[in-house]
Amino acid sequence: MSKLVINYEKLTMDNIKELVAICPFNAIEAKGNKIDINAGCKLCKMCVKKGPKGVIEFVEGESKKIDKSLWKGVAIYVDHVEGKIHPVTLELIGKAKEIAKKINQPVYALFIGHNIEKKAEDLLHYGVDEVFVYDYAELKDFTIEPYTAAFEDFINKTKPTAILVGATTIGRSLAPRVAARFRTGLTADCTILDMKENTDLIQIRPAFGGNIMAQIINPNARPQMSTVRYKVMDEAKRQDEISGKATLCKIHKEKLHSNIKVLKVTKKQVENSISDAEVIIAVGRGIKSQKDMDMVQELADLMDAKVAGTRPLVEAGWIDAKCQIGLSGRTVKPKLIIVLGISGAVQFTAGMNSSDYIFAINKDEKAPIFNASNYAIVGDIYEIVPKIIEGLKANKKIKAVI
Repeated sequence: MSKLVINYEKLTMDNIKELVAICPFNAIEAKGNKIDINAGCKLCKMCVKKGPKGVIEFVEGESKKIDKSLWKGVAIYVDHVEGKIHPVTLELIGKAKEIAKKINQPVYALFIGHNIEKKAEDLLHYGVDEVFVYDYAELKDFTIEPYTAAFEDFINKTKPTAILVGATTIGRSLAPRVAARFRTGLTADCTILDMKENTDLIQIRPAFGGNIMAQIINPNARPQMSTVRYKVMDEAKRQDEISGKATLCKIHKEKLHSNIKVLKVTKKQVENSISDAEVIIAVGRGIKSQKDMDMVQELADLMDAKVAGTRPLVEAGWIDAKCQIGLSGRTVKPKLIIVLGISGAVQFTAGMNSSDYIFAINKDEKAPIFNASNYAIVGDIYEIVPKIIEGLKANKKIKAVI
């Protein structure tokens, strides 16, 4: 394991102060005439590169070697509720097929539940080479221990080189458990995935609050695991023909024992999520008051659109938290998103830059949102939006007459 080594004989009171000041994570602490590196260290090596020469050194640890040829295939976890497959699964299949093609390896799907054997066959219409089905009464409701046991059994038998899991409530609970059992890495909320020829999975995700895009590779452990948000990847297209096969898997029932007993399942009311909207009107700090949201809502009603926004509007109580777009909110992929008065910080754009068309209005001509936009207007939303509303109303009147 790589580590930082302090050469205490080179420490002076002057360079101690310099090292404490240089660390961006406050991980270097002065303790008398010595220093200590605490758990806040990110191994950024700033103290080595820009600190006093020779005081702190970075020592590369010995990496364990793994026989990558023993691990083949890209697997996806089928997220579902009572057999109804979550759309994120189809997005994962699409991405799995793309990266598996680069290394000429198969695509697997892991389906865990009860009375799902027939439903698993539907996945074969999307180009999956093999669906592994764990169909047991003990797996009717999601409980972490038996689902993890089935997942572990699948990996031990199949040995996929990479596994993609939807970043849903279940996926975010299950993936870390599985990764821990195999002492492998897990990259959460990936926005870009690619595959090297040597089967190393390239995982890219926003880091440090969205200020940078981190590229993560796990070269010395298998399987490689990633979670991916809904509406980030393109869905696999359904084919009329069936390719591949469905395999019913066996597992000892004692492994499916759970200390949790599900007494009752209450279905929550189905909501129209902004993630499923085809047209979205997104608003930010450019909106001056809550009363002005009426103008935004009027535009949304005329376009059959959903209203969404940025974190400051949620904190102000002007929009619901479920309508927030960005790293700490929802990821959306509408056919059209109209962005009003939003500067375009990475935290926001990471949640909507996969939209088919992005139309931005901002009076700051240097706003970053214009870099992500297909169409843009530099101007005041209080002057432009009323004109758009007026035009839409006039258009509807003409259509009514015709």
